Amino acid sequence: MTHRAVVAAAAASVLLLTLVLGGCAPEEGDEGASTPSAGASATPSSSSSGSPTPSATPTPSVAVGAAAVPEDCEAPLSEAVRAQLSDVPLNDPVNGVAVGPQTDGSLVCLWRDPGADTTFLETSYLPMNRGPALDLLNQLAADEGFTCYTPDGGTRCEKTWQNEQYPVTDGRTLFWRDDLLIDTRYSNLAPSGYTASIVSSIWPAA
Repeated sequence: MTHRAVVAAAAASVLLLTLVLGGCAPEEGDEGASTPSAGASATPSSSSSGSPTPSATPTPSVAVGAAAVPEDCEAPLSEAVRAQLSDVPLNDPVNGVAVGPQTDGSLVCLWRDPGADTTFLETSYLPMNRGPALDLLNQLAADEGFTCYTPDGGTRCEKTWQNEQYPVTDGRTLFWRDDLLIDTRYSNLAPSGYTASIVSSIWPAA
Protein backbone atom coordinates (compact mmCIF):
# COMPACT_ATOMS: atom_id res chain seq x y z
CA MET A 1 0.00 0.00 0.00
CA THR A 2 1.38 3.43 -0.91
CA HIS A 3 2.14 6.17 1.60
CA ARG A 4 -0.86 8.22 0.43
CA ALA A 5 -3.17 5.22 0.46
CA VAL A 6 -2.34 4.43 4.09
CA VAL A 7 -3.03 8.00 5.14
CA ALA A 8 -6.34 7.98 3.30
CA ALA A 9 -7.40 4.71 4.88
CA ALA A 10 -6.65 5.92 8.40
CA ALA A 11 -8.46 9.21 7.91
CA ALA A 12 -11.50 7.49 6.42
CA SER A 13 -12.22 5.37 9.46
CA VAL A 14 -11.46 6.11 13.07
CA LEU A 15 -12.02 2.46 13.85
CA LEU A 16 -8.65 1.56 12.34
CA LEU A 17 -5.21 2.17 13.79
CA THR A 18 -3.49 1.95 10.41
CA LEU A 19 -0.99 4.79 10.15
CA VAL A 20 1.55 6.06 7.70
CA LEU A 21 4.87 4.25 8.13
CA GLY A 22 7.75 6.54 7.39
CA GLY A 23 10.38 3.83 6.95
CA CYS A 24 11.82 1.36 9.43
CA ALA A 25 10.64 1.84 12.99
CA PRO A 26 13.33 2.66 15.54
CA GLU A 27 13.87 0.72 18.71
CA GLU A 28 10.79 0.78 20.90
CA GLY A 29 10.87 3.25 23.78
CA ASP A 30 14.23 4.84 22.97
CA GLU A 31 14.25 8.63 22.71
CA GLY A 32 18.01 8.48 22.41
CA ALA A 33 20.77 9.06 24.91
CA SER A 34 21.97 12.57 24.21
CA THR A 35 23.81 14.29 27.03
CA PRO A 36 22.63 17.78 28.00
CA SER A 37 25.17 20.45 27.16
CA ALA A 38 25.75 23.62 29.10
CA GLY A 39 24.19 26.78 27.80
CA ALA A 40 22.32 29.89 28.76
CA SER A 41 19.15 31.22 26.89
CA ALA A 42 15.60 30.17 27.65
CA THR A 43 14.48 30.09 24.04
CA PRO A 44 14.47 26.69 22.30
CA SER A 45 14.49 26.06 18.57
CA SER A 46 11.87 27.97 16.59
CA SER A 47 10.92 24.79 14.71
CA SER A 48 7.16 24.19 14.84
CA SER A 49 7.74 20.59 15.91
CA GLY A 50 10.30 21.49 18.55
CA SER A 51 8.54 24.23 20.49
CA PRO A 52 8.19 23.43 24.19
CA THR A 53 4.71 24.93 24.20
CA PRO A 54 1.98 22.25 24.61
CA SER A 55 0.03 21.39 21.49
CA ALA A 56 -3.18 23.40 21.08
CA THR A 57 -5.03 20.28 19.95
CA PRO A 58 -8.57 20.14 21.43
CA THR A 59 -9.21 17.60 24.17
CA PRO A 60 -12.70 16.19 23.58
CA SER A 61 -14.55 14.06 26.10
CA VAL A 62 -13.26 10.52 26.27
CA ALA A 63 -14.91 7.15 26.61
CA VAL A 64 -15.45 5.22 29.80
CA GLY A 65 -12.41 3.04 30.39
CA ALA A 66 -9.98 5.61 29.05
CA ALA A 67 -6.49 5.62 30.56
CA ALA A 68 -6.10 8.00 33.49
CA VAL A 69 -3.87 11.05 33.33
CA PRO A 70 -1.05 10.63 35.90
CA GLU A 71 -1.41 12.60 39.12
CA ASP A 72 2.17 13.90 39.03
CA CYS A 73 5.09 14.09 36.64
CA GLU A 74 7.52 11.63 38.21
CA ALA A 75 5.08 8.83 39.08
CA PRO A 76 5.08 7.19 35.60
CA LEU A 77 8.89 7.16 35.33
CA SER A 78 11.12 4.25 36.25
CA GLU A 79 14.01 4.76 38.68
CA ALA A 80 16.46 4.50 35.79
CA VAL A 81 14.74 7.31 33.89
CA ARG A 82 14.37 9.50 36.97
CA ALA A 83 18.10 9.09 37.58
CA GLN A 84 18.83 10.50 34.13
CA LEU A 85 16.76 13.58 34.99
CA SER A 86 17.91 14.00 38.58
CA ASP A 87 20.01 17.10 37.87
CA VAL A 88 17.37 18.89 35.77
CA PRO A 89 14.79 21.14 37.48
CA LEU A 90 11.18 19.98 37.11
CA ASN A 91 8.38 22.52 36.57
CA ASP A 92 10.47 25.49 37.64
CA PRO A 93 8.11 28.52 37.61
CA VAL A 94 10.98 30.69 36.34
CA ASN A 95 10.46 29.11 32.91
CA GLY A 96 7.15 30.94 32.62
CA VAL A 97 5.23 27.92 31.27
CA ALA A 98 1.92 26.62 32.62
CA VAL A 99 2.90 23.27 34.14
CA GLY A 100 1.35 20.62 36.37
CA PRO A 101 -2.38 19.70 36.30
CA GLN A 102 -4.39 21.84 33.88
CA THR A 103 -8.04 22.89 33.99
CA ASP A 104 -8.85 20.73 30.94
CA GLY A 105 -7.78 17.56 32.77
CA SER A 106 -4.35 17.32 31.16
CA LEU A 107 -0.94 17.30 32.86
CA VAL A 108 2.12 19.21 31.64
CA CYS A 109 5.61 18.26 32.84
CA LEU A 110 8.67 20.35 31.99
CA TRP A 111 12.24 19.41 32.84
CA ARG A 112 14.37 22.46 32.13
CA ASP A 113 17.18 24.46 33.65
CA PRO A 114 16.17 28.13 33.32
CA GLY A 115 19.83 28.95 32.65
CA ALA A 116 20.20 26.57 29.71
CA ASP A 117 20.08 27.70 26.10
CA THR A 118 17.92 24.95 24.69
CA THR A 119 18.06 21.85 26.88
CA PHE A 120 14.55 20.77 27.88
CA LEU A 121 12.10 17.87 27.95
CA GLU A 122 8.36 18.55 28.04
CA THR A 123 5.58 15.96 28.19
CA SER A 124 1.86 16.68 27.97
CA TYR A 125 -0.67 14.01 28.99
CA LEU A 126 -3.79 14.88 27.01
CA PRO A 127 -7.20 13.15 27.16
CA MET A 128 -8.06 12.61 23.48
CA ASN A 129 -10.39 10.17 21.77
CA ARG A 130 -9.50 8.11 18.74
CA GLY A 131 -10.73 10.35 15.94
CA PRO A 132 -8.78 13.52 16.81
CA ALA A 133 -5.76 11.43 17.81
CA LEU A 134 -5.60 9.65 14.45
CA ASP A 135 -6.09 12.94 12.62
CA LEU A 136 -3.15 14.46 14.48
CA LEU A 137 -0.82 11.48 14.06
CA ASN A 138 -1.63 11.05 10.38
CA GLN A 139 -1.02 14.73 9.78
CA LEU A 140 2.39 14.52 11.43
CA ALA A 141 3.27 11.47 9.33
CA ALA A 142 2.02 12.91 6.05
CA ASP A 143 3.09 16.53 6.39
CA GLU A 144 6.11 16.49 8.71
CA GLY A 145 7.76 13.14 8.04
CA PHE A 146 7.15 11.48 11.41
CA THR A 147 7.69 7.72 11.61
CA CYS A 148 4.65 5.92 13.04
CA TYR A 149 4.21 2.35 14.24
CA THR A 150 2.04 0.40 16.68
CA PRO A 151 3.86 -0.92 19.78
CA ASP A 152 2.38 -1.86 23.17
CA GLY A 153 -1.24 -1.83 22.04
CA GLY A 154 -1.07 1.81 20.96
CA THR A 155 0.27 4.04 18.22
CA ARG A 156 3.59 5.85 18.40
CA CYS A 157 4.94 8.57 16.11
CA GLU A 158 8.35 10.20 16.41
CA LYS A 159 10.91 12.37 14.66
CA THR A 160 14.28 13.96 15.45
CA TRP A 161 16.03 16.85 13.74
CA GLN A 162 19.01 19.16 14.11
CA ASN A 163 18.43 22.24 16.27
CA GLU A 164 18.42 25.34 14.08
CA GLN A 165 20.71 27.35 16.36
CA TYR A 166 22.78 24.89 18.42
CA PRO A 167 24.68 21.66 17.58
CA VAL A 168 22.17 19.48 19.41
CA THR A 169 19.30 17.16 18.51
CA ASP A 170 15.64 18.11 18.95
CA GLY A 171 12.71 15.74 18.70
CA ARG A 172 9.11 14.87 19.39
CA THR A 173 7.56 11.53 20.39
CA LEU A 174 3.83 10.87 20.68
CA PHE A 175 2.08 7.76 21.98
CA TRP A 176 -1.70 7.26 21.94
CA ARG A 177 -3.73 4.51 23.53
CA ASP A 178 -7.10 4.23 25.33
CA ASP A 179 -8.02 7.90 24.77
CA LEU A 180 -4.80 9.24 26.24
CA LEU A 181 -2.14 11.02 24.18
CA ILE A 182 1.38 11.31 25.62
CA ASP A 183 3.11 14.10 23.69
CA THR A 184 6.80 14.70 24.41
CA ARG A 185 8.94 17.45 22.88
CA TYR A 186 12.61 17.73 23.70
CA SER A 187 15.90 19.39 22.84
CA ASN A 188 19.28 18.00 23.87
CA LEU A 189 17.60 16.00 26.64
CA ALA A 190 16.40 12.53 25.64
CA PRO A 191 16.55 10.01 28.50
CA SER A 192 16.91 6.46 27.24
CA GLY A 193 13.64 4.55 27.57
CA TYR A 194 11.61 7.60 28.63
CA THR A 195 8.38 6.94 26.71
CA ALA A 196 8.63 3.18 27.22
CA SER A 197 8.83 3.79 30.98
CA ILE A 198 5.65 5.88 30.91
CA VAL A 199 3.78 3.34 28.78
CA SER A 200 4.71 0.40 30.98
CA SER A 201 3.61 2.34 34.08
CA ILE A 202 0.21 3.38 32.74
CA TRP A 203 -0.40 0.04 30.99
CA PRO A 204 1.49 -2.52 33.13
CA ALA A 205 0.54 -5.43 30.88
CA ALA A 206 1.89 -3.71 27.75
